[in-house]
Amino acid sequence: MTLKQGKNHLTYRVESVHMEIQLERRLEALGLTEGSLITILNNDKKGSLTAKFRGTRFALGRRIADHITVTEVKLP
Repeated sequence: MTLKQGKNHLTYRVESVHMEIQLERRLEALGLTEGSLITILNNDKKGSLTAKFRGTRFALGRRIADHITVTEVKLP
């Protein structure tokens, strides 16, 4: 599934990021790499998606979120 399809307050593991190389490198510099955990804070289908990874909150555009493949992680 893509990050864009994710639900609020759930945590996902990034499987892959497929977009223009410059944008992919920028996300890597921010800490969004394969294997990292990302929690969706707000994905109400209007405007950008708000997520938290590496201890920081980020707003990601829907086009970007549609190119990030994730799997849900069950936290204890």
